Amino acid sequence: MTDSVSPGGATPRIPPLTPVLTANWDQPDSFTMAGYKRTGGYQALPKALAMQPDDVIATVKGAVLRGRGGAGFPTGMKWSFIPQGDGKPHYLTVNADESEPGTCKDIPLMMANPHVLLEGIVITCYAIRAGHAFIYVRGEVLHVIRRLQLAVAEAYEAGYLGKDILGTGFDLDVVVHAGAGAYICGEETALLTSLEGYRGLPRNRPPFPAVEGLYACPTVINNVESISSVPSILNEGSEWFAGLGTEKSKGYGIFSLSGHVKNPGQYEAPLGITLRELIDLAGGMLRPGHPLKFWTPGGSSTPILTHEHLDVPLDFEGVGAAGSMLGTRALQLFDDTTCALRAALRWTEFYQHESCGKCTPCREGSYWLVRTIQRLEDGTGTEEDLDKILDIGPNIIGRAFCALGDAAPVPIMSVIKYFRDEIMQHRKDGGCPFDPAASTAWAVS
Repeated sequence: MTDSVSPGGATPRIPPLTPVLTANWDQPDSFTMAGYKRTGGYQALPKALAMQPDDVIATVKGAVLRGRGGAGFPTGMKWSFIPQGDGKPHYLTVNADESEPGTCKDIPLMMANPHVLLEGIVITCYAIRAGHAFIYVRGEVLHVIRRLQLAVAEAYEAGYLGKDILGTGFDLDVVVHAGAGAYICGEETALLTSLEGYRGLPRNRPPFPAVEGLYACPTVINNVESISSVPSILNEGSEWFAGLGTEKSKGYGIFSLSGHVKNPGQYEAPLGITLRELIDLAGGMLRPGHPLKFWTPGGSSTPILTHEHLDVPLDFEGVGAAGSMLGTRALQLFDDTTCALRAALRWTEFYQHESCGKCTPCREGSYWLVRTIQRLEDGTGTEEDLDKILDIGPNIIGRAFCALGDAAPVPIMSVIKYFRDEIMQHRKDGGCPFDPAASTAWAVS
């Protein structure tokens, strides 16, 4: 790490990484059946199939695996909500519609190691007594879709999918479904609506998907990383997984570093690691003399934090206590050449563009947020515009139909919290006081 973020010039402690899901990404055949089995793949599946389904759920509960898609809901508890003996088909839907700005962990995971996801799917479906699973992938990542389809074909051929899996009498079919590029379909009920062939719009809840989900049947919806973590829990045991991380945030996770850092990429580490430690692992900030200014702990829908939060434990509780959310662990780093207001404008424009328009608070609120922020960015805004934003935001949050509306005001409200004076400097200077080329020079150098 550079001196700009390392206090007193002291040599920082480099924490150990915990490569589990990412352990074999450097192998040229990691995405194939042969490559996966050579490194221990498909050893957890026969263990799970030899257990009772409820015991598999109990094992995941004991590991305290919390959802890796952003919400952090306990995975085993979500599985246990599925009613049994109801006479209805049960479904598993894997949310692989990774579209959050800054989030980029599930796409490389599926690209490099699709079979760990498939093994996790089979174990999950056995536990919840589901006979069909769907992987909902954003349609733009055609290379990932093709790789998933190849992995599914290999799994069928090897007897890990289809009829009578490993001679246990358990049947499972898996479908890879390409979405149509709508961010709203990352919302779980909109995803289900899209899977059913309709326009991806969120649904009223209750009823919740565990009771009435896909095709009005009990459905579990989990993130790619959540399901992919299941085989290691079955292999190593719930105590092993629970022994990593912090007291309430167990296990490991993939942290995605991007922006003004020397070595952006995926860093798999125990929950509770700090950004200071991750920047050390990434080789420090990109440019000497330009320290960290602000960052997102979990993608653009989480409130920003600043250089003052470098030592906040990156777990659900630590980040929450700092005023943000761990989210998807998409750590976007911005140095002091970046205009925080401009960043908030770009994020808010994204949310306005991706709003499905179903509810008034999100549809109208995001529209007026963009125009008000644009006035501030152009240097024609006033203090009254800041007050207007702080009035519009809370009237969207909690009143929109789904979480997209809740996310839309988050970037600008957090930027106002930390950089109010910088925002008003735009008015004094008659425009943005930052050189737009300065913050992006690294990308073209």
